[in-house]
Amino acid sequence: MRLVPASLRTTFAALFAAVAVAVTLTVGFLSYNAAARLVRVDEKSVFDEVVHDLQRQVHQERLTAADYATADPDHDGPRDDLIRPTRTDVQVLGPRGTVADHGSPRLTVLDTDRRIAAHDVAGTTSHGEQELSGDEYRVATVALGGGRGAVQVAQQFSDTEDLLRQLQRRTALLALTVVVAAALAGWWLARRVTGRLVRLTAAAEQVAETGDLRIAVPVAGRDEVGRLGRSFDRMLGRLARSVEDQRRLVQDAGHELRTPLTSLRTNIATLRRIDRLPVSDREELTADLAGEVRELTDLVNELIELAAGQLNDEPYVEVSLADIAEDVAARARRRTGRAVVVEVDNTNNVNNTNNTDDTGDTAGTLVTGRPGALQRAVTNLVDNATKFDAGGTEPVTIVVTGTRVAVHDRGPGLTDEECHRIFDRFYRAPTARALPGSGLGLSIVREVAGAHGGTVFAERRDGGGAVIGFTIG
Repeated sequence: MRLVPASLRTTFAALFAAVAVAVTLTVGFLSYNAAARLVRVDEKSVFDEVVHDLQRQVHQERLTAADYATADPDHDGPRDDLIRPTRTDVQVLGPRGTVADHGSPRLTVLDTDRRIAAHDVAGTTSHGEQELSGDEYRVATVALGGGRGAVQVAQQFSDTEDLLRQLQRRTALLALTVVVAAALAGWWLARRVTGRLVRLTAAAEQVAETGDLRIAVPVAGRDEVGRLGRSFDRMLGRLARSVEDQRRLVQDAGHELRTPLTSLRTNIATLRRIDRLPVSDREELTADLAGEVRELTDLVNELIELAAGQLNDEPYVEVSLADIAEDVAARARRRTGRAVVVEVDNTNNVNNTNNTDDTGDTAGTLVTGRPGALQRAVTNLVDNATKFDAGGTEPVTIVVTGTRVAVHDRGPGLTDEECHRIFDRFYRAPTARALPGSGLGLSIVREVAGAHGGTVFAERRDGGGAVIGFTIG
C-alpha cells in the first residue's frame, strides 16, 4: 500500500501543536512544582515557627500542663499564643504521658511522646506524622521539663495536599485545553499561511498536466508567497509568449519558404528540357536558380540565427558602439562600394568622420553587451539602408549618440504603418516585395536590442528617407 505524504498544512499544524504541547507541559510542570514547593515549604516553616515558640516558652517559664488547658476564660494564656496566629491544634500530656487536655482531633499518644513527657530537660522535642480520620498531621511533642508533662502541637497537611492535587488536575485540564486550542489555531493558521501555496501548487500541477500556460495564478500578498506567485505568473507569461513566438515563427517560416521552394521546383522541372531551351533562356534559368538558392540560404541562416538568438552564450563585455559602427561601415564600403559614414555625438557636438581613421571621442559610447550580436544588428540596419537606397548619391550615415545607434538613408521612406510594423518577423513593405531579403533582418535587430534592455525605433527622415535604429538599456 502506497503511503500518502502529509500535506504542508497538516505538517505545519502538527508541528505547531507539538510545540504548544512541549511548551505547555513544560510551563505547567514547572509552575505546579514551584507552587507546590512554595506552599509546602510555607506551611512547614509556619509549623516549625510554632514549635520554636513553644520551645522558647517552656525554656523561659516554669510552665505546667495546667497552663496549657483550654479552660482559660481570657484566652491570653500560652496555649492561645500558639494557636492564635496559625491553624495549629494543641494537646496537653500529664507527667506520665496521660492526656490532660486533648486537642481536636484527639492525637494518638505514642511511647516516644510519654518519654518526652517524663523528660527532665525542658524543650526536648520529638517529631512525627499521624493519620487521624483519614487526614494527615505533622506532630511535634515538646517536654515541659522536670517530668511535668509535655505539649503536643499538630498541623494538618492533607488538606493542602488535596488542594495541590486539585491544582494538579486543573493544571492538566488547562494544559489539555491549551493543546487542543493550539492544534485548532495551528490548523487555522496553517490554512491561512499555506492556502496560497496550495492554490499555487494546484496551478503548477494543472500546467504540468494540461500544458495550458494561460492558467490564472494566485498572486495576492506582498510576502514571499506573493512574490513566488508573481514570479510564477511572469514565468508562465514568458513561456506563453515564447511558445506563441515559436508557433508564429514556424508558421511564418513555412509561409516564406514556400515561395523559393515552389520556384526551385518549377525551375528544376524546366531543367529536364534545358537542352531544348535557347541559350538566353538557359542563362536566365541558371541565374534564377542561383538567386533562389541564395535567398533560400539567407532565409535559413537568418531563421537559425533568430531561433538561436535567445540561447546565445556570447559573454557580455564592455564595447564601444562607435567602434562597432566603424567596423560595419568599413565592411559595407568594401562589399557594396557605397559611401557609409559614421557620426559620433557625445556632447551634442557632431563629429563627422568619412573614414575609419577618425572616429571621434568614443568614450561616451561604451556599453556592456555582446559584441557579435551588436555588430549583427548594426550590419542589418546598414544592409537594409543600402538595399532601399541602392541608387542614392548621398552616403548612408550611422549616427552613434551615447547608447543610441541610428542609420539614416535617402530611400523611399516609411509610411505610418511601416514605422510600426517594420520590425515584425517576415514583414515586407509593398515597395520591398521585389527586392531580395527574408524579412528577418530588422526583427533580429529588435531581438538584439531587447536582449540588451533597449528598444528599436523607425522614423521618417526630413527631406526623404528613413531613420531606423535601436538603443541599449
